[in-house]
Parts: sequence; structure tokens; C-alpha cells
Amino acid sequence: MPTANFLSNMDIWIVLFYVVSIFILAQVVSRRKAGEETTSKGYFLANNQLPWWAIGASLIAANISAEQIIGMSGSGYRIGLAIASYEWMAAITLIIVGKYFLPVFLKNGVTTMPGFLQQRFGPSVKYLMAVFWLILYIFVNLTTILWLGGTAITTVTGISPLTALIFLGVFALAYQLYGGLKAVALTDIVQVGLLIIGGLIIVFITYSKIGGDAGMIGGLTMVYERFPEHFDMILAKDSPFYKDLPGIAVLIGGMWIMNISYWGFNQYIIQRALAAKDLPEAQKGIAFAAYLKLLMPVIVVLPGIAALILSPGLEPADKAYPEMMKLLPAGLLGLVFAALVAAVIASTASKINSIATIFTIDIIAPLNKSIPDDKLVTVGRIASVVAVAIAIATAEPLLGQLDQAFQYIQDFTGFFTPAIVVIFALGMFWKRASTAGAFAAVAGGFLASCFFYLVSYVHKTPVPGLEALTALPDMPFMNRVGWVFWLSLAMCVIVSLVVPNKREVSTLTLEGVSFKTTPVFNVLAVGVLIILIALYAMFW
Repeated sequence: MPTANFLSNMDIWIVLFYVVSIFILAQVVSRRKAGEETTSKGYFLANNQLPWWAIGASLIAANISAEQIIGMSGSGYRIGLAIASYEWMAAITLIIVGKYFLPVFLKNGVTTMPGFLQQRFGPSVKYLMAVFWLILYIFVNLTTILWLGGTAITTVTGISPLTALIFLGVFALAYQLYGGLKAVALTDIVQVGLLIIGGLIIVFITYSKIGGDAGMIGGLTMVYERFPEHFDMILAKDSPFYKDLPGIAVLIGGMWIMNISYWGFNQYIIQRALAAKDLPEAQKGIAFAAYLKLLMPVIVVLPGIAALILSPGLEPADKAYPEMMKLLPAGLLGLVFAALVAAVIASTASKINSIATIFTIDIIAPLNKSIPDDKLVTVGRIASVVAVAIAIATAEPLLGQLDQAFQYIQDFTGFFTPAIVVIFALGMFWKRASTAGAFAAVAGGFLASCFFYLVSYVHKTPVPGLEALTALPDMPFMNRVGWVFWLSLAMCVIVSLVVPNKREVSTLTLEGVSFKTTPVFNVLAVGVLIILIALYAMFW
């Protein structure tokens, strides 16, 4: 076979072996017993039979993809270890989700996040948020994964970006089209294992190259001595990146809102836990994922920091990880490249399945209740194909000129996440929250986010007639999320009290919901907390 750019023949064969093997494995684990029919529950929720290890691995596989590996390495190159707060804070967020949110979801038979909103606030809120999530998943999440994954493939292999996009999208689509969530989740333990091994290899090689005779530890020491500011977890106000990660507010402000929304109320994430055999199994899977999150910055941030020495002057910053891959010898490059492809494919397949789930269960099924159950699976498959086609067509126009695509995701989702957290949290734990209050939180939160964004824009680019807005502070993105959360909360409470539901629309109940967790979960939760305290104390 001809060598493609930086890949040797050995590398190419390793990647092809992975691609063929994981596809075959996905089809094997998706096999149904003789006479067993295809059902929407089986396709979208794996018949509620997922074990804890599949849940934990699949949570990470759905989360860690090109936007984390490529995007966070790029942010590590620009900002440093501080970007790891997204990962480390997520670990404790997962514990909170497992203890307080999952019991409510599983007790009430929740299968989708829009479905929860229907149980609590009625169909109007459900349809609004279902459409929002479909737009978000297709035009933000799916496009970003494909674009950044394609960027890495193009950098390493030299093939055109469009070819790379099509390959990733089509393969991820085919990979899960037959088996649905079961195919994705039961193969993700392999995908995550490969991701961790490949990530650790690139860290070892790059820092060993920097350290020379002193080895990897010497390399880490050298990078720390030359770029100490890149190892600060809490950025000072004079940091050029303070607006991205505003100091102590990272620990006590808007990042909590972002993480709770993402890990607690995000369909393509929480869908794995909703497919568990029972609550204890789901909670063990959540705890397993929390420990994997603690490891992720080593894999996705440290390579970007290494690029400061090995590939200085990169533009854009998102080239950092692909550039580090070029330094690997034949064979190892193929393994690490396969790990990157694995992460992209696993996360893409997860999002495709969740797009199909929301479109089918929350939009099509209620509008046409006469559709047979097996036809709903067909509808979901068609929705998957359409979503991938749209994402491939729009990826480059949306993302082609960005320096840090990971920040693009955070900025965009930050317009909506405060209100999402409000309506879910009050929906679960405050009986008087009304449908009108939920609409007020969503609309008011979005408008408030737009206003704060406009203020920030005017500070950077003066707009005639809007000079008065510069009297307001130019608020960092993370602080904006925190303030919008409190404004959305106030609007939801006030409107709910003024405009209560005229009739009972909620079928949600907390009766019989127990927040008591097993000793194993409790020990694991304390362990996560201790590790986090140690990490922030070390890199404060």
C-alpha cells in the first residue's frame, strides 16, 4: 500500500485492522436472539440491560472526542492546565448526578430529557427543548466532532478535509445504524481502552523527547520551568485568558452550571445511565466514569502543553495534538491514530443515536401514535442519515476559521445551559414550578445571555449608538453563565408564583425516590473529592 503522508504501511494496516474489527464487534454485540423483534426500546435504550462498566466507558466515549482531544489540547497550548477544570470539575458533577438526579429519572421511567420535561411541564416545553437539542446536537456537537476529527486525519494523512469528514460521518453512521445504543455502549469499553493507551503513549513519547536523557519526568520538569504559567489551575486577572477561565469563579461559578447541564440533562450523555439494569448499576457506572474523567487531562491537555517546546508558533492552536502525533515512530503512530479515530467514531455514533432518539420518541411518535414500534426504528435510522449529511455539509463553514473550537462549543451552549439547569432542577425539586415559569426561564435566560454577549462585543468593537453599554462590565463568559443562571432562576420562580398552572400537568413524582446510595458508591465519591482537593492544592 502507498504511504499516506506521515503514516507508514504498518500504521495504515493498524488503523485498517481497528476499523474493521470495531465494526465487526459492533454488529456481533447487536445480534438479536432467534425470533426477537427490533423494538424502539431495544434500539434506543438497549432494553435497559447495560452493565456498570459499559455505562461508565460509554459516558466517557460519548464525551471524549475530537473536541476534547484536539480542542482541549489546543486550549492547553494556549491557556495551559487551567482548561483541565472542565474535566476535573466534571468528576464531582458526575457524583452529584448519580446521587440526586438519576434516582428521580429512573423512578419515573424517564427515557429522554424532553420526555422528562413533558412529564413535568407538559408537551409545549418538551417540543421547544426537543427542537433546541436537535439543532444543538447537529450544528454544534456533531459538526465540531467531525470537523476536528477530520482536521487530525488531514494533518496526519494528507487526505482532503472533505474526504476525512465523509469517512468519519459515514463510518460512525454505519457502525451504529443496525444495533443502536447497544452497539455503541458495548463496544465503548474497547474504544475507551484504546483511547487511554494511545493518549498515554503520546504523553510518554513527547515528554521523553523533551527530557532527553532525563526521560519523561525530566521533560515535564523542563516544560514546567519554562512555562510555569501554563500549570496554574486558577488564572490571575492579568492573564490574557482570564475571560475564558475567570479565576476562582471556575470553582464556585458558572462552570458548575455548564457541567450540571452537560452531565445531568444532556441526552447523549445521560441516555447511557437511563439504559441501566437498575439504579445501583447506573450509579456504579457513573462513579467509574468520574475516575476516568480525573485521568483525561493527562491525555488531552498535556500533549498541547508539550507542543509549546516541540512545535512553537502554531496557528491555529488546534493543530497542537496532530503535530505531536507526527513525532511518533511507525507502529505507535498507527496505534495513537487509531485511538483518535476510535474517540471520534464513538462520540459521533453516540450523538447520532441520541439525535435519532429525540427526533423519533419525542417528536414523531407523539404526532403519529399509529406508527408501529418497529417502524419507529426505521424513522430513527433515517433521521441518523439526514443528521450526518447536514453535519458534513455545514462543518467547514461553521468551524473552518476558528482558533479554539472547544471554546466555540462552550460559548454557544452557554447561551442556553443556565435556563436548562433551572427548569430541570426546579422541575424535580419544587412543586410550584409552572409551565409559564419554565418558558420564562428559557426565554429570559437566552435574552439575558444575548444582552451580556452584546455588552462584551461592544467593549471590543464599538458600535454607534450603543456606546452606553460600555459602562457595564465586560463580563467573562463563565461569570455570564453564573449570572444568567440566577436571573433565570428568579424569573422562573416569580412567573411560577404569578402564573401557576390552571390544571395539574405534572405526572412526575418523588414518592418512593430514595437518595440513599450504596457503601461502594459512597467510598468512590469520597475518593473523587479527596483527589480533586489534592490536585487543586498542587496546581493552585
